[in-house]
Amino acid sequence: MGWKGSLFLALSPSEREQKNETKTSLPGPLHRPRSAGFGASSRPPRAHLSSTMASVSNVKKSRALERTIVVAGLPVGLLSDQLLTTLVETYFRDIKNEGGDIEDVIYPTRTKGVAYVIFKEKKVAENVVRQKKHHLAIQKTVHAELTVSHFSEKVFSSVKATLDLSVFRGQIILESLVIDLKKKIPALNFSPLGPGGRISVEGPFLAIKKLKESLLSKASSLLEKNRNVMTEGRKQNRQSPQKSQSSDNLVETLRPLVPETVRSSEMLVMDTDVFLYLKWKCGFYEITLNKFNILSQERVDGDVTTICLASVQGDSGPNSAQHVKELIEEWAQGLHSELRKETFILEGKGNREKRNIERACEQLQSRYLRVLINFHKTHIDIIGSSPDTYLFKKEVMKLIGQKVS
Repeated sequence: MGWKGSLFLALSPSEREQKNETKTSLPGPLHRPRSAGFGASSRPPRAHLSSTMASVSNVKKSRALERTIVVAGLPVGLLSDQLLTTLVETYFRDIKNEGGDIEDVIYPTRTKGVAYVIFKEKKVAENVVRQKKHHLAIQKTVHAELTVSHFSEKVFSSVKATLDLSVFRGQIILESLVIDLKKKIPALNFSPLGPGGRISVEGPFLAIKKLKESLLSKASSLLEKNRNVMTEGRKQNRQSPQKSQSSDNLVETLRPLVPETVRSSEMLVMDTDVFLYLKWKCGFYEITLNKFNILSQERVDGDVTTICLASVQGDSGPNSAQHVKELIEEWAQGLHSELRKETFILEGKGNREKRNIERACEQLQSRYLRVLINFHKTHIDIIGSSPDTYLFKKEVMKLIGQKVS
């Protein structure tokens, strides 16, 4: 089941081959979550989300991104969280370890065995990361080998999308619409408007999301206006049938195709990499859809994914779709701030070198269960937490006989 007249177009064949030809391909666009393995009383793992959201919020509020490091390799279950936090703080205060004054230590976080350390000086954070080996004494005979890396606020800093504004033709002057969008969202770069109403945009994901939500809101407003016009027209003996037909076409063009049994639906926009990780690595997505009896229709348009959530009549509450949308948005927000992406470029390399990189990734896949690996023709994307992607890349480079840059 497809979507009609989406505001966002699929990529051109050449772009699709590069971006979307992946071994982790999506299933059909409209599906119901499998009930096997998920009980009716399953509850999404909200505790970890709250911890992560608080952690990321603390880092952002302190405006200390450049002074924050990610510490991985902490032992899990051996000591209490409070004691382990104290040990981490003591270790990174020590000048012998290139440390210095600390503003805060955030632990635990979503990723097991990972802490955030915020220093008071940027230079100290850089020195700590530069030091290759860190060994934390846990007990007299137990030492933990730590992996340290810089904290990254935004992994997916820039995305591209193609808009088809032709659905607004006859309702709004497209050139004026583009000018208005540029003023409202200055963070985006717009290409010239094409003759068919198509235009390309590039910029931060959150700005792209704001753009799409703005267009969907405008479309909904026009639909409501047209419904009122059609109702008034019918009262006046259905005058101007041609205009009425045009309005009907606009309604049909913008309305997602959903089953007649659907009670209500909600739409949300996500970064494609975040969506793929959420769907294939978290479990939360399927569990939540199953628990609230929600149908999902997913459309991947390059860097942006649009999801339509629909509750089924007689099978879910009246506001289930809206509630699930809020849960997914909250979870995705945490992932967007915490995930990191590394890319292995295959384009331009010899066949032997390509195979070596692919085999190394496949060999490590079973050991890094929290890392999502997307194999494309021109590159391989590695998506996961900062420490996981760092360690994964380090091991791949070691297997293929190269140094980590």
